[in-house]
Amino acid sequence: MDLATLIGLAAAFALMIFGILQGGVSALSGFVDLPSVLITFGGAFMATMATQGSIPEFIGNLKTIKLTFNKVDVNEEETIKSIINLSNVARKEGLLALEEAANGIDDAFLKKGLMLIVDGTDPELVRSIMETELSCVSSRHKGSIGFWEALGAAGPAWGMIGTLIGLVNMLRDLSDINAVGPNMAVALITTFYGSVLANWICTPVSSKLKANDAAEISLKEIIVEGLLSIQAGENPRVIEEKLKSFLSPEKASAMSQGQGGEQ
Repeated sequence: MDLATLIGLAAAFALMIFGILQGGVSALSGFVDLPSVLITFGGAFMATMATQGSIPEFIGNLKTIKLTFNKVDVNEEETIKSIINLSNVARKEGLLALEEAANGIDDAFLKKGLMLIVDGTDPELVRSIMETELSCVSSRHKGSIGFWEALGAAGPAWGMIGTLIGLVNMLRDLSDINAVGPNMAVALITTFYGSVLANWICTPVSSKLKANDAAEISLKEIIVEGLLSIQAGENPRVIEEKLKSFLSPEKASAMSQGQGGEQ
């Protein structure tokens, strides 16, 4: 469970409710209007569904909200260390020895690359296969990210549509001046709902999915470069320095203080 996401969303919602309650407990009921909910949320979700290839695809993208609460297990330093250890095995015992080493690896992407090397696959073909898989993973991620970005854009738009509907209904009958204020408040509620949908849900979800995608793709790029370097027979120390270029200066410096690859 990613506590940062959970706490952030919960705190944002709590602060919003706190602001509403500054007008008194009774003010909370003024922010609840079923027709406005249906127009804003219903319209935004249905318009977004219309952009999807199918209903199952729409439902699948909707379920990706669960991914924002999962902590992404990405440890670039440990991955680099594993690759250095594998390079030492290959340097001492040959590439075929990597088959046995692959049995203890849980990362499916790394294990697949190792088996391609053990099978004697041409380096360019290894790169092509690995980068194709990497590209497909990124493409799937971008589909989900695009879904939440589209929904975030539709929310305020449908909120404005609801506001215009409310204003038209209000202006059609101005005989009771005392009803203008409450009717105006109801008309503005849809804009509020649209902003909440976009800024409390869609923007955080899409941003978190982008961050998760960047972390996973970066890790896979490290694996690709590391495996190709092993196949090329490069020195473990050279491989280590090459892969540390993917890290932030702080992480790279911390790794340099530890044990490096063997000469």
